[in-house]
Amino acid sequence: MKFFNLSEAPKFSSDKPYRQLLFDSPNVRILSFNFEPGQEMPVHSHNADSDVSLLILEGEGVFMGGHQEIPATTGSLQVMPVTEPHGFRALTRVRLLVFIAPTL
Repeated sequence: MKFFNLSEAPKFSSDKPYRQLLFDSPNVRILSFNFEPGQEMPVHSHNADSDVSLLILEGEGVFMGGHQEIPATTGSLQVMPVTEPHGFRALTRVRLLVFIAPTL
C-alpha cells in the first residue's frame, strides 16, 4: 500500500512544469504535475490501448487537444483514450494529477 498527502507543500519550477512519478505498476501509472502560469504540457498522443485521466487539484487552465480547448478549474476531470490528442496549459499556478491505465 502507498499513501500520499497531496496537500503537503508542492514543488514548482520556473523553467518547466514540475513532474513527479507517484506510483507505477503494470495496471496504473500516477503522475503529479505542478505548473506555473503559462507553462504547458504540449498536445500529444500515444499509440497504446490505455486511458488517461487529468484531474485539476488546484488552479485554472485549459485542457487542449485536437482543435479544441476546454476551460479547466479545480475539480475538473478529463478522461480519454491515450490515442486522442491531449495537453494542458496553465493560466494560474496549477496542481494536476495524471492517471494512465493500463500503464504505457
